[in-house]
This record gives sequence, structure tokens and C-alpha cells, in this order.
Amino acid sequence: MYLGDVLEMSLQAILANRLRSMLTLVGIIAGVASIIAVMTGISVIQGAMEREMSVLGVQTFQVQKWPAGGFGGEAARRKAMRRPPLTLENARAIRDQVTSVDLVGSEIWDFGYVVSYKGQSTNPNISICGGTPEYPQNNTHYVGLGRNLSQMDVQASRYVAVIGWAIAQKLFPFIDPIGKEIRLDGRKYEVVGVFDEKKSAFGGNFDNYVLIPVSTFVDVYGLVDRNGFGRSVNITVRAETPELIHDAMEETRQVLRHVRGLKPQEEDNFEFFSSQSLITQFNQVSLGVKIGAFVIGTIALVVAGIGIMNIMLVAVTERTREIGIRKALGARSRSVLLQFLLEAVVLCNIGGVFGVVVGFGLGNLVSVFTKFDANVPLEWAVIGLLFCSAVGIAFGLLPAMRAARLDPIEALRYE
Repeated sequence: MYLGDVLEMSLQAILANRLRSMLTLVGIIAGVASIIAVMTGISVIQGAMEREMSVLGVQTFQVQKWPAGGFGGEAARRKAMRRPPLTLENARAIRDQVTSVDLVGSEIWDFGYVVSYKGQSTNPNISICGGTPEYPQNNTHYVGLGRNLSQMDVQASRYVAVIGWAIAQKLFPFIDPIGKEIRLDGRKYEVVGVFDEKKSAFGGNFDNYVLIPVSTFVDVYGLVDRNGFGRSVNITVRAETPELIHDAMEETRQVLRHVRGLKPQEEDNFEFFSSQSLITQFNQVSLGVKIGAFVIGTIALVVAGIGIMNIMLVAVTERTREIGIRKALGARSRSVLLQFLLEAVVLCNIGGVFGVVVGFGLGNLVSVFTKFDANVPLEWAVIGLLFCSAVGIAFGLLPAMRAARLDPIEALRYE
């Protein structure tokens, strides 16, 4: 008997018992859908996170006082607070002594300010960044209108500003903002540029900040914040090529350890992070969720497999005379085994296909209620169907072997 004939007979047997087959499929659909839904949801979130965390270029990293991924406990928080702040002199040392970098920028941030123009004001949620001309390149947020800060702006501590796209839309909806005077925290600044729009899927404030010269920031706000803590400089460093980023980080580490007076046995009192390190950190966190979903889905599939085995055993009993007739007419045990085994595998994969479709739909509900882009991780669809085939083989083998081993004479006597 050909494989096609065996497959056709298996499909006919499944269609002949539609209600029983449908009830059997419920467990398979639930198991596969639970796995695919979670993996799809994580893929949607992961795609959005990777775009959000790619604020630094592939060859750029940042040095800062605070851990990028959170403190990891009260002890770690106190330890980070005891670190001395990074300074503009530290940034200058990196610029002068690290040979594998081409751009070194400095940033000092403060939050919760108002920008106004001729009686129109923003909400008090504007961030101020005291920065250097390297800011747009190192943060991949470029100036779309007007110009960037210049080195002369920094040297002369000029009161000039590059404003975010959302601020320009709020204060200058119908006019060119370049050359206009805004009030930032009550002080006048000339608008010299506007950043391109940079939307955030998480509602971040990529478009709600003002960039002013770092020297102006220090003159106005000093190096101590409103809570009495010393302000730490975030230093952005771009390696000459993506391949040199690890060398640049190591050179930067050695320079900073020297200028900050660290002894060989002392650990670093600063942190590195890059877009790739943040993405890797997120993937490590999501790995536990993926494993949990896979375990839960596997348990559901095993339970469904046990149900399939029971149904197939019932089917063998019901079709005992049919098996006897086929064997009496010359059918081989191998053909009978293959038929029942294929029946179990096909049944599982039908459920698997429905489970994949349902899982993709449920997983992409995340994108319906957020600004995330939908995602269809096809590799998990393949994994899900392969797993269904394995379940069908594993739990269909016993009924198939029982059917193949039936004695034709005894089977023909069965009532």
C-alpha cells in the first residue's frame, strides 16, 4: 500500500468521527496556542524594545555613574550612590587619550521644566540636556531644521537651544521657529535648530526635550542638583568602526580608572552600556517567560496527547473487524501501523495549525492596544507543528502497535 493511500484512509477515519476529532483537537489547540501566543507577544514587545534601546548607534556606547538596567537591590543602589560623579574632565581625558574613538560627547540632564513662547507654554514635563555638538550623532537623533550646537556655542556658553519636535509643534505650529526666542525655566534662549521627530512606542519623551550647550547648563544650574547631589556627566563615546567598539570600551576603562585614581584591586566606579548590552539584558529577562510558556504549553500538549492515545485506542477497538478484514486480504502489519500512526499525527497537526493561527492572533493583541508593530514569528510556528508531530508519534504509537499486532482470525470474530 502506498503512503498516499494510507494518508487518505487516515483522513477519512478522522472525518468519519468529526465530533470526536474536534473534541480531541481542543487540547492540542490550547497547548499550541498558549506557546505561540506568549512567544508572539514577547516578539512584538522585543521588537519594540530593540528599536527603543537602539538610541545609541552600533558603534557607540555610554559611560555613566548609574547602572543602566536598574540597581538590583538596595545594597546596589547605595553602592552606586557612593560613587563619585563622572565629570567633564573625565570626558576630556577620553577624548585626548583613547585612540580608537572619533566622537566623545558629554551630557548633563535635568527634568520637569516649562518652555514658553509669547504666552503659549508646554506642560512642565520638558527635559533639559546640557550637551556638546556630538549629541545628534552619538544618540542617532538628528537635527531636521536649522543647525546643531557648535563648538563655539559651548566655548562661549551661548544661550542657544535645539528643541524637540513636539515642542516645536506646540509653540510654533504655523511659523518657522529658527531664530525665535523661547523662555526655558524663565530664561531666554535663541532657537537654532529643531530635532527630527522620533516617536516612542512606550510614550517616551524623545521629542520633549531641549538641548543647550553643556557650559551654559553648568553656568545656570551648577554641578549640584536640586536635592543637593552632585550632577554626573553621561559620556557618549563612538568608536571609529563597529568592530573597534570592544577595544574602545577597554581603552576607555583604563583611562577612566587612571584619571579617577582607582587602584588595581578596586572595581570600576562607573558603568558602561550600549544598545546591544541593553537588548541582551532584555532578552535574558524574557528568556524566563519564554521557558515558562514553553513548559506550560508542553504540559497542555502532553495532556492532549494522552487524550489522543485514549481516542486512538477506542478507534482500534471499534475498527477491529475492519483491521481483520484488511489483514485477511493481505494487508501488512506495517501498513496498519502506519495508518493509525499517521491518523494520530495528522490529527495533532490539524490542531497545531489552528493553534498557531489562534496563537498569532492572541499574541498580536499586544499591538492592537499599543503602538507596537505586529509580528509573526514563523520559526515558532514551525517549532509548534514539529512538536505536534512528535506528540502524535509518541502517543499514537501504542494504539498503532496494538492495531498492527491484532491476529486476523481473532479480529474477524470480534463483535
